[in-house]
This record gives sequence, C-alpha cells and structure tokens, in this order.
Amino acid sequence: MAKLLILGAGTAGTMAANLLRKALDATWSITVVDQDTEHLYQPGFLFIPFWMEPTRVKKDRRGFLPEGVEFVEAAIRRVDPHAREVHLADDRTLAYDWLVIATGTRPDPTLVEGMVEALAERTNVHEFYTFEGAKALKAALDGFDAGRLLVHVTEMPIKCPVAPLEFAFLVEDHYRKRRLRHRVDITYVTPLDGAFTKPVASKELGGLLTDRSIRLAADFAVERVDGKRQVLVAYDGRELPFDLLVTVPPNVGQQYVFDSGLGNESGFIPVDKHTLRSVEHERIFVLGDASDIPTSKAGSVAHFMTEQFVGNFLAAVEGRPLPHSFDGHANCFVESGRGQALLLDFNYDTEPLKGTFPAPVIGPMMLLKPARVNHLGKLAFEQIYWNLLLPGRKLPVPTEMSMAGKRVPAGQKE
Repeated sequence: MAKLLILGAGTAGTMAANLLRKALDATWSITVVDQDTEHLYQPGFLFIPFWMEPTRVKKDRRGFLPEGVEFVEAAIRRVDPHAREVHLADDRTLAYDWLVIATGTRPDPTLVEGMVEALAERTNVHEFYTFEGAKALKAALDGFDAGRLLVHVTEMPIKCPVAPLEFAFLVEDHYRKRRLRHRVDITYVTPLDGAFTKPVASKELGGLLTDRSIRLAADFAVERVDGKRQVLVAYDGRELPFDLLVTVPPNVGQQYVFDSGLGNESGFIPVDKHTLRSVEHERIFVLGDASDIPTSKAGSVAHFMTEQFVGNFLAAVEGRPLPHSFDGHANCFVESGRGQALLLDFNYDTEPLKGTFPAPVIGPMMLLKPARVNHLGKLAFEQIYWNLLLPGRKLPVPTEMSMAGKRVPAGQKE
C-alpha cells in the first residue's frame, strides 16, 4: 500500500486530506500528523480583542478529516527525506512514499531583543497572532483609554500581511465608538517604505491611514523593545515611545524544518513556486505558509494552491509532467472600521488594483475601496471556512486570478 503522509492539519493540510482522499483509491493510506487536536480559525484572532467570543475560533481537527484518513497527535521532531521517514517527539517513526508539508509559520519573538520579556509580562506590550495573545489584548484594550498606541510589524514575511493594518483601523474605530479617540494617539510602524508592499495598494491604504489620523512610521527596522522605558528602538537610532505596543513578532518556519535542514534561513521550504514541489526532494510538496513562495502567507493562498496541487500530485505519482501552474493568487479582505472593508486580489505578476470583483461593473465586491459589502463578505467567510473550505468543496471564486473588473493605471501594462 502506498503511504501518503501530511504534516499539519491546518487550512492547507485539512483541505489536502479531503481532496486527496477523494482522488486516491483504496491502495493508498493517508495519515495526517499534528501536535494537538485544536483547529484554530486564525482570521478570528483579529476580532477577539474587539467583539468575537474566543470559543468561536476553536474546533476539533478530527471532525474535519474524512473517513479513511488516520490522525496522529504528536509533535514532529525531524524529517529524513532520504530514508523517507518522519520522526515524532514521542519516539515513533512514520514512513512515507510521498510527503505533504503544511505546518505553516509561527511567531518567534526571541529574534528581537527584549520582545519575549515584554510580551511575557502582558502589561504594555501585546500581540494578537496567538490565541492566548488575542485574549490578553482584549483585556488590555478594555483598560486602556488614553496615551500612545503603536501597531508594529517587525519584518516581512508575516502570516496575513494585511492583519496589522486591519488592527490599526479597527482599534481606531474602537476608540472612536467609545468617544475616546481624541485621547489615543495611534501610529502604524512598519519596516516597509509605505503602508503596503505594492504601489497602488500602498497609496490607497496609506491614504486611509491619513484619513483616520493614524500616523505612519515607515522604514522602521526594530533593534529592540525596551518594555521598562516603554520605547521601541530602531537600528538607525530612532525611538518611538508608547503606552501600549501591539507588535507582530518575526514569523519563521517550524523548528523541525530547521532541524531537518529542509528550510532557508527563516525556516521556509524552497519550492517551485508554480508546482509547489520541493526543489530538492521530488517526493515532497509544500502547501500553505510553510513554503518560500513570493506571495502572501494567507488562507486564500492556501485554498487556491491546494486546489491546483491535487492534479500535480496525481501526475507526479504517475511520473507525468505536472499540468497545473499556480499563479500566486491571493484574495484578502482588509477590515477598515466603520463597518467596511477593502478587498485585494493579486498574484505573482499583478499587484492589487482598483475595480470590482469577481465580475466587471456589477461586482458586487469593491477592490481597494472601503465598502459595506466587503465587510459582510469578511464576516461570512467564517462559515465558508468551516463548512466549505476545509472539507474541500468548490467555492464560487476563480482559482487563478482574473483581470476581469480590474482597472489598470494609465501607462501600466496588463
């Protein structure tokens, strides 16, 4: 019997298990490995500090895996791609014929001087990239009614690169609703030279920051967090004082990836960006945030790539050329407060542009423009995620990015 091993039961790993169980016959065994049984709806972390009940983001992983798929609860120690074995922390060893790695990324505050200690105190330095961190931040916001608030990104890439911007807009709206906005000075701190990575989107999002009276501190390469002095210090000597710091630590790959020698210096695994196949080991595919592909580490990317991956996997098993080429498609809602959101739709070659989505003129979603319909789409995604996305059901959104409805700036090629 052929053995398929999937590491990680998050978005991409769960989708892959569902889609491949349907595509592979009974001569295949499929095993999924994860360190615990809790599947977390990570987009909900953004809302926990404001209104979402924490219980809504947690469900049992095993309930989303199909019959005929074995689940192993264990941490991963290392992968031996030459022996085709995965060594677990409980001393078990699992052999495989083909391996799918979908173990995502993780925040690592140890990479910034002072950040671990400041976060551990849970007083004036917080984060929302973990479940416990998001809950603690809610309590901090409830007790904070005046002072300097920094929303800070350490470095790129990070999981869901628009999430810190969303938090800045939502926290501004939070204090506006409480009639305390005039007492809270908000600054968005980023290592980028603007609000976002691409020119059109950066201009629009930067303009929205200005409209909301949110300061922008760009090109800020943080050296250390001084929690006692309540100062964020950059390598160029700049200091930003704060009364409350909401930071996004560096994001890196999982420790077993480092220990196995599979990743780059950040722990992300090099793959062919179009086929998602490891550039070094032909029997390994990498899905979701765990790879080094040059697009957003976001749930939508995991969705689009996994749908295309299935055909490539089946071809690889049969020794055929891989038929599908992933274009780096990402589709992200950006909460902007006031009950509105923007929508970004882009890929490797095309930056986020203005227009309508998914159809020209009629939309109904608006690209790079705050709109109520986009906000409703973001909220609806919670149910779509649990009931359609994870089970691997087809969504009414094109897997490959389309230029339909997009407006290309004058002088720029499509």
